[in-house]
Amino acid sequence: MDAGMEPDGSSRSDEEWEQFLRESVAGASDAPKEPSARARDVAKRLRAEPGRGPEGWRSYTPARPKRRTGWYVVGLLASLVLLVAALAPGRIVDLFAGAASSRLAAETARPTQAPPAEAGQRPTMEEPFRGSPAASWASGAAGITVPKARAVGWMSTAEVERALARSRDFLVASSLDHGVLRGEHPEKAIALINPHQRDVQDFLTTAFRTPSEKNDPLFLFSRFQPSRTRLVGDVVKTRGRLTYREGEHGALQVTADVTFVYPVTRANAGGDDEIVRTIVRRELVLSWDDPDKVSTEAGTFSILSNKYDMTNGGCGAPTGYFVPPFGTDRRADEAGTEVDPYDRSAPVGRGEPSEHDCARATRS
Repeated sequence: MDAGMEPDGSSRSDEEWEQFLRESVAGASDAPKEPSARARDVAKRLRAEPGRGPEGWRSYTPARPKRRTGWYVVGLLASLVLLVAALAPGRIVDLFAGAASSRLAAETARPTQAPPAEAGQRPTMEEPFRGSPAASWASGAAGITVPKARAVGWMSTAEVERALARSRDFLVASSLDHGVLRGEHPEKAIALINPHQRDVQDFLTTAFRTPSEKNDPLFLFSRFQPSRTRLVGDVVKTRGRLTYREGEHGALQVTADVTFVYPVTRANAGGDDEIVRTIVRRELVLSWDDPDKVSTEAGTFSILSNKYDMTNGGCGAPTGYFVPPFGTDRRADEAGTEVDPYDRSAPVGRGEPSEHDCARATRS
């Protein structure tokens, strides 16, 4: 038998023989009584090398032999992909579409055109944004771009940074807070509004008590009636940005332009019930005033203007809640003006009470 050959015809590597001989010198019980010529040669070399004697072996851990499993794994994964493609080709399209859509960059300026049309896929309870441009949007506050701060008017850079953060906090508290979406009173959002701004405070008092076309809490807050409607999942998709400039009396004037997409279903819906996406685009202009020039409180802003576009939120008399149309109720929207609720290339078109008509979404 050749040196280094095993009885079954396989050969040992030099590293394996080296480990074997070390164990033999240490008194391993399975050491061969007459090592082969190759073994004797390796042993002679070990004795000739300084620092490689028996005393040092316990501190030496030989490298584990490399297992050539990489190509087997790649082959297995490729086989699984081909199997899924054969059984459910639509899922492969969804996976690749999802990977591409997740790379959508944050909005830093008004887009020049509407987002492209999506595949005509219906939403599901597991994927409520499926078939919608919102599927590629960020979730919650992450979809609201906040610009880099710089000193403006009476505010330092640090103060502008805090004001921008609180402006976004208002959007979160008014249009993303899960309690508010379920119809609760938006206390956190209201606390950020200048308590000395009399017209807005009067509006807030009246709107929640007796909603009307002129005093509707939906002008500022997103609310659904829990006895009728429930959100699908915990995610609201958003896309938009904050901008700012110097306003009157050196104030910091912040403009928010954000679209919110709410997937909802009936309150008592089962697992396969209809899903409607209520889409709201809000434009708010906020003024962070100098308290030495305007009556205000620290950490609060005044509302200079508010506009909003809404689709799939109901066309009846104001109730203080969005009323998404399900089933045959959708016919009430057919007479409204057609709008693409995902098109952010044009300014917000309505919000004043006299213009509070009912728009019909060309896609949802």
